[in-house]
Amino acid sequence: MNNADLDKEVKRLVHSNRYEKGYVCSVDIFLQLDYLTKKDYEDWRFGRIDYLERVCKANLSILTLINKLIRKYSTELDLKSSWTGYNKYGKGVKHQLRFSKSGDRTIEEKYATHYIDKNRMIELKEKKVSM
Repeated sequence: MNNADLDKEVKRLVHSNRYEKGYVCSVDIFLQLDYLTKKDYEDWRFGRIDYLERVCKANLSILTLINKLIRKYSTELDLKSSWTGYNKYGKGVKHQLRFSKSGDRTIEEKYATHYIDKNRMIELKEKKVSM
């Protein structure tokens, strides 16, 4: 997939996730683009993989581009950015998981940021209650 196609697909996924979930996050987009498998994601969440980038099926420049596009389209939709902690699942000490090999704070924050549509979240909650 070239960068123009990736741009279109990320834009579509940002809009789709915003509508379906009320928020947008990098991990969901990676899963939907098949750059991350469900099994690898779960292995990372349970602490069996030391950092997420290790198992992504795209190079770092593509992952960086995806994060930039997510931020761009989320800003266009006026979504609120919110840092979200990703902690280890399972038994034992719940330590914070790493996304990148370097562990650089700026990079980690970009991966961990969720973009939230508060109004859509309210609609989804009301819809769930009325069912």
